[in-house]
Amino acid sequence: MYYLYQASGPQRHPVPGDARSTHSSNQSFEQLRQECLRKGILFEDPDFLANSSSLFYSERPQIPFVWKRPGEIVENPEFILGGATRTDICQGELGDCWLLAAIASLTLNQKALARVVPQDQGFGPGYAGIFHFQFWQHSEWLDVVIDDRLPTFRDRLIFLHSADNNEFWSALLEKAYAKLNGSYEALKGGSAIEAMEDFTGGVAETFTTKEAPVNFYEILEKALKRGSLVGCSIDTRTAAESEARTPFGLIKGHAYSVTGIDQIQHHHSGVITRKSLVNFSGQKVELIRVRNPWGQVEWNGSWSDSSSEWRAVDPAEQQRLCHTALDDGEFWMAFRDFKAHFDKVEICNLTPDALEEDAEHKWEVTIHQGSWVRGSTAGGCRNFLDTFWTNPQIKLSLTEKDDGQEGCTFLVALMQKDRRKLKRFGANMLTIGYAIYQCPGKEEHLNKDFFKYHASQARSKTFINLREVSDRFKLPPGEYILIPSTFEPHQEADFCLRIFSEKKAITQDLDGDVDIDLPEIPKPTAPGQETEEEQQFRALFERVAGEDMEVTAEELEYVLNAVLQKKKDIKFKKLSLISCKNIISLMDTSGNGKLEFDEFKVFWGRLKAWTSLFLQCDADRSGTMSSYELRTALRAAGFQLSNHLLQLIVLRYADEELQLGFDDFLNCLVQLENASRVFQALSAKNKEFIHLNINEFIILTMNI
Repeated sequence: MYYLYQASGPQRHPVPGDARSTHSSNQSFEQLRQECLRKGILFEDPDFLANSSSLFYSERPQIPFVWKRPGEIVENPEFILGGATRTDICQGELGDCWLLAAIASLTLNQKALARVVPQDQGFGPGYAGIFHFQFWQHSEWLDVVIDDRLPTFRDRLIFLHSADNNEFWSALLEKAYAKLNGSYEALKGGSAIEAMEDFTGGVAETFTTKEAPVNFYEILEKALKRGSLVGCSIDTRTAAESEARTPFGLIKGHAYSVTGIDQIQHHHSGVITRKSLVNFSGQKVELIRVRNPWGQVEWNGSWSDSSSEWRAVDPAEQQRLCHTALDDGEFWMAFRDFKAHFDKVEICNLTPDALEEDAEHKWEVTIHQGSWVRGSTAGGCRNFLDTFWTNPQIKLSLTEKDDGQEGCTFLVALMQKDRRKLKRFGANMLTIGYAIYQCPGKEEHLNKDFFKYHASQARSKTFINLREVSDRFKLPPGEYILIPSTFEPHQEADFCLRIFSEKKAITQDLDGDVDIDLPEIPKPTAPGQETEEEQQFRALFERVAGEDMEVTAEELEYVLNAVLQKKKDIKFKKLSLISCKNIISLMDTSGNGKLEFDEFKVFWGRLKAWTSLFLQCDADRSGTMSSYELRTALRAAGFQLSNHLLQLIVLRYADEELQLGFDDFLNCLVQLENASRVFQALSAKNKEFIHLNINEFIILTMNI
């Protein structure tokens, strides 16, 4: 499967509130709702049907699902009851605790929540069985519309539900997210950070608690204050450990959300209040609050709901920390224990403010969309030197240092697109990463030799099969080249590369420009001044051309095949008559469909140059040229092409194995030169544009 997307340049963030409507009818949520109200019907979504294809793509349901609207399940359904809170999120029969942990974090940030869950909907006046939610995808916000038919069994929701049976916002949000990803099953297994990013457009950072920075407590405190979403989990070593319970009541391989962090005065001898601190040397304890999306099963160690530590805490303090002994899935624990028991913490920085001390300002953001396409831009990592240089390359100019610092801080986040959606077609997450090199100063795509002799300045910590890889760097001001890649070559995906920098950074795609530099066509030599070689050449021409001294396509086909078949080091099938007609249309300046002597001579010179180029670029002496070698050959022949054009050329001229024989190569060069010469002839006034009417356009395309 080939994806041909034009890599676009940097983009700005959309204005909050702008979301692109995604329904196949091209109507907005409001238009669809009004239409249903006018007709007096309840909305049924043709894009996400109430049947098993929306549920599963690889398994059959174990139980008979019945799709019901909330009003058919309970008497008086509510969209949100008493505010959307984290206790509204209880996991059902789907392995999507990662999504639930993210929704629980989302409820802690009212502003972010109101964007994902628009408040202009409910079961009161204006109800028409239609709801909508907004998600961020690859640098834009999408408005996803659904109907409210939900999968049930014996009148109970099967998947995500609220602790209150009458409340439905969380179940409907899960359905909209399932629609965005193609099915409910596509939501099985994931990392909370993925959903956190889709709910906010933020950028993720992952910390391993065992190697966390000294100021980890402050980082988390600052993140929660700023409304960032925070998740945590315990690693599993084996599949059998997944969802295994530790003696302390924690579940391995399960996504939790961090919902609070605080310090408390604690004294071992009896109750202590803040006022009596003068008399007692109380101990400050750092606590953190964590929530299990199951809505039950809690930590049972120190500071757990009914542990003895709370007895030595003033009731007002207990109230301030909302401490209750309910089995609601939420619990406090000592920060020290948290670091010992949990392995991983994920922070999704919202409008990503800097995490540095007192930094109030926002990050500067630039975004690049691009693709890795087999045969032209899917070069793999630096281990694959022959193809690595063909990956997309983005130039990054860091111009200003951070305030009071020597270097420039920036975050690079590389995301592979739509992999969850492509799961049903057997596509897995690819292993991705990136490297950053010092720019040598030329404004052009770096070639293979550069990477032979230069090491990277920085790179992503690992190549890993996550949806997004992100890392924070500090480099001196200067020009850098950023190269996103998959680990293995020839793997295809679209990607979105985001660069967040403390100060303004300028980025530029090095693969978007087309630059053609063709040789001048030599003037014909007067017959009296011909060299001996030219006279021999004329004799050959006369033999081929016959009396009319002009070569037709058929005669050209005969002579070229005879000459080229003698060359041992070139894999050569046979030039077709069509190829020879193309050659004539390139060289035939008089327009009579035949080549005269001077035209033939120019072509012969060009053919010699192209043949030696082919041999030079066929680095592995295979007699064919790989599509990656083609890129070097085209540049040497005067064609610097954009990634998009290279992808089209590979599609058209390379075989299954991404190889081109000499005839494909010759055809490709003839077509390219033809198109370029025609363009140059037509763009006499303005070197970058031509204006064509339909007649000229068809003549042009038929000619190429």
